[in-house]
Amino acid sequence: MSGAVPGGAVPPVAVPVEVPPGGAVPVEAAPDGAVPDGAVPDGAVPGGVTAPAGIPRQPGVPEGGGAPAGAPRPGPAELAGRAVAVFTGRVLGRHQAATVRIGFGLVWLAYLLREWPHRRVLYGDTSPWSTELAQQLLADNRALTVLPWFGGRLWFELVYHLAVLAALAVLLGWRTRASTVLFLVTVLSLQNRNVFLGDGGDNIVHLMAIYLVFTRCAEVWSLDARRAGPGRAGVLLWTVLGALLLVCQLGGFAGTSLDWTAPVFPYVGWAPLFWALWAVAGLWWLVDRVAPDGETRAVLDALATMVHNCAMLVIVVEVVLIYATAGWYKVQGSRWQDGTALYYPLHLDYFTPWPALSGLVGGALLPVFLISYGTVLLQVGFPFALVDRRVKNALLVVMMAEHIGIAVLLGLPVFSLAMVAADAVFLPTAALCWAGARVARIRLRRAPLS
Repeated sequence: MSGAVPGGAVPPVAVPVEVPPGGAVPVEAAPDGAVPDGAVPDGAVPGGVTAPAGIPRQPGVPEGGGAPAGAPRPGPAELAGRAVAVFTGRVLGRHQAATVRIGFGLVWLAYLLREWPHRRVLYGDTSPWSTELAQQLLADNRALTVLPWFGGRLWFELVYHLAVLAALAVLLGWRTRASTVLFLVTVLSLQNRNVFLGDGGDNIVHLMAIYLVFTRCAEVWSLDARRAGPGRAGVLLWTVLGALLLVCQLGGFAGTSLDWTAPVFPYVGWAPLFWALWAVAGLWWLVDRVAPDGETRAVLDALATMVHNCAMLVIVVEVVLIYATAGWYKVQGSRWQDGTALYYPLHLDYFTPWPALSGLVGGALLPVFLISYGTVLLQVGFPFALVDRRVKNALLVVMMAEHIGIAVLLGLPVFSLAMVAADAVFLPTAALCWAGARVARIRLRRAPLS
């Protein structure tokens, strides 16, 4: 037959398709609905995204739904508008914030439980750093701590065990608007009671306890996220905390801890912060109850989102500064320059929980040299690695492994775990979601069948 193709195949036919002025574009129609290379099937857009059926394509707009061909790129004003829209309407780093919350709640809880047998010697009534000496220092630095308010063992035990409960609540994400404030108060109270304790990790916990108050760190992986509504427990907790704050404010036993002003920058005491947090929590509950879909609720949500995003940025900058300053200070040290810095702590009894392991590592020149130089390179180079996602993720894994090695080799678990928890702010969201899904599957697998 004239025009037949061997094998029964049908040759492609050019079918004109009407398009806007500019000429018809022939599209080859293939048999059995096949689409030739470079063509896009009806109702689909490039990239595998299906367009809604029945909506005609507008003249001048490409099938992908993007900007028209030849359209000018967005200017600075438009880009700034988009950035403001994201900053005010999108909670950035939800999974990272939850990971930081879980990490620091776990670090502080583990520390308090580990030191529970020695708590009175470290922070209590039998401490060599007596209450009188602590009060003299507090009169100068005006640091926040509730332990000197009454003194005695009963008050100390109450505060210490409240710290344990607050750390557990933060870890689980229970009533985080209140528990993060209690976490802040108890962390600062114990650490400021005896400033001579700590291994560097206490400084990280100190700072993160402040930053977590301003984050929306319970939107995922928390009991708050699983709760259907505010419930009566939240109202009761808000009322009790407000009454306690009022008693502390007017009781006359708080000293300068709850002053409204401070003699140094930022010239604001702790009282305005605590009362503002308490008032905002009450206003949020009231608006949720009266007008959950109103403009006031939207404004509160936008403000909370902006505060969260600012706090997450501060955490990122804080971690970068920690590594940058540590690295550049090491560069100036002669022991780091000649690659022998690790040798000395490995031969000190205080930093050798495993003498045999420390002797094995410290007795070999090459590991000491490589770890010493590698530490400096990692810390100096990490801030610059943030511009490349893959390099950042690779360095992050190495740094976390190094901190775990410090915990085992040098016996500094609190410092190491605190740094690992701080590093979590840089973890990719995809990895965190994958880990969360794996944990959820394991929990469901072990759950008893109903």
